[in-house]
Amino acid sequence: MFPAIEASEVGNTGLAWLFLSYGYVLYSASEMISEGSDLLLLVPSLAGLVGSVVLPLLGAVPDGAIMLFSGLGDIESAQETLSVGVGALAGSTIMLLTIPWALSVYSGRVLIVDGEPKYKAKNLKTYQERFNSLTLSETLNETGIGVSTPVYEGAKIMLITTIPYFLIQIPASYLENVDPDNISVGEKNWALLGLIICLVSFTSYLIMQYNIAKKGEHEVAKMKQLKIMKNLLNRKSYSLSALLMDLIGEETLNKMKETLVEKQDYGSVSPQFDDSFFPHDLRINISKLLREFFAKYDTSGDQVLDKNEIYLALSKDLNECISKDAVQALFDEYDVDKSGGLNFDEFRSLALNLVKNDLLGNSAEEETPASDENEQEDEEEIEDEELKEKLANLSPAEQQRLIKKEAFTMLATGTALVLVFSDPMVDVMSEMAYRGGISPFYVAFVLAPLASNASEVLASTYYAGKKTSDSITISLSALEGAAIMNNTFCLSIFMGLIYFRGLAWQYTAETIAIVLVQFILAAFSNRKVQTSKDALQILCIFPLSIIFVALLEKFGYD
Repeated sequence: MFPAIEASEVGNTGLAWLFLSYGYVLYSASEMISEGSDLLLLVPSLAGLVGSVVLPLLGAVPDGAIMLFSGLGDIESAQETLSVGVGALAGSTIMLLTIPWALSVYSGRVLIVDGEPKYKAKNLKTYQERFNSLTLSETLNETGIGVSTPVYEGAKIMLITTIPYFLIQIPASYLENVDPDNISVGEKNWALLGLIICLVSFTSYLIMQYNIAKKGEHEVAKMKQLKIMKNLLNRKSYSLSALLMDLIGEETLNKMKETLVEKQDYGSVSPQFDDSFFPHDLRINISKLLREFFAKYDTSGDQVLDKNEIYLALSKDLNECISKDAVQALFDEYDVDKSGGLNFDEFRSLALNLVKNDLLGNSAEEETPASDENEQEDEEEIEDEELKEKLANLSPAEQQRLIKKEAFTMLATGTALVLVFSDPMVDVMSEMAYRGGISPFYVAFVLAPLASNASEVLASTYYAGKKTSDSITISLSALEGAAIMNNTFCLSIFMGLIYFRGLAWQYTAETIAIVLVQFILAAFSNRKVQTSKDALQILCIFPLSIIFVALLEKFGYD
């Protein structure tokens, strides 16, 4: 099977090279899957399904693939390499609930005053001075985050999904002593029961998430939607009009068009843009997005932008193809008080009206045509000539089609790479364990999460760094959701391997560690506040869990 390099036939340097190469490919594949899923959040008809079902499911694919391939092949070899899959399961679950959790608390920490985290300070300058003057002891005990109800509820769901671990441990705990030659046979029916519970739990969790998304309460999807729009604009891949086209929707555009016609008939067209047609969440995300670009050019801090700054923001950051003459006309229209600058609300109205005209086929360029000479001058002032040419020749609808094509291409490519490279990655980790004289479990426990879960670490830290109650809830809930996917989707793969292939579950020590860590984190989630000191303790759980497994095995637990 491709790749055809046998791990057993290369030297130690070659083995390290194979691990780094396969690990990089798997990491890149998981990034592709994540980015492809994020892009689909810009498609309203798919956003609810993507945010609630596709994102958590595809996020578990890299881990699931490693676990699946660890149990394939001839029975004797599969029983040995299954330790790699169990190591990946334990390492992924425990790592997600410790390292990124601790980093999220650290990144999202604020001052704790009278037992309450202060996310909003009355005097920002005084707050910053106090925060920056904290000693190490004060930082550990007087900074932290608030734990909201959704995090606590998520922890309870996580604990419920650990039931299959207890089920499979019932036969595993006594068969080794009673009937060691028929462990797999004795575990078979228990594995089937565990498989059914895993699949029911998995399906129920996705349905619950989908129902939340339908109510418009899926905060992870909302925040990711904003992030992906900002990334695409910074990457200069698409214009603001293209990103908002499907989010605004054809029905809303038709209402806007009808209203515009009515106002023109009565001669009451106002430069102030009416966004009341937009869904509430979209209005909030648009304001947040535009405010970041407004602040970028408001270098003086006077809360206004001049004509040239408006032009740069529209053409270089929002990727709208517009000439200086067109910007001049729009600027004069929105600068009602003739102050020579636009405040944020005026800038927002101008940008959204430009988007509206673009989507309704009534662009500012058509209203105010520029001479060929001026257009050439404008072309030279844009950094990325190829981008401007590309976007100028594509309508928002065509750009939207490109977004969807890019999303599905990334999803298909990422999934294909995971399926191709997971099997050789299992072989590499097994060979590393063999040469090191240690159990494959420990190798996979430490190394597998580096390739398959790095994106979750970065994402959770990013969201927590916004230092709001909502962002820290999103960050921690996403980590709990990943653990739930491991307890359901990934564990169902093991249950299927035990039942259908006749493999034996002989991982008592590992099971105890996985379940115990989840109960410890659930206890932390029951607290109203988690301090930076708590984060340090949570961080230590990851290395301590490895030592804990080794001690249990030394005392005869498998």
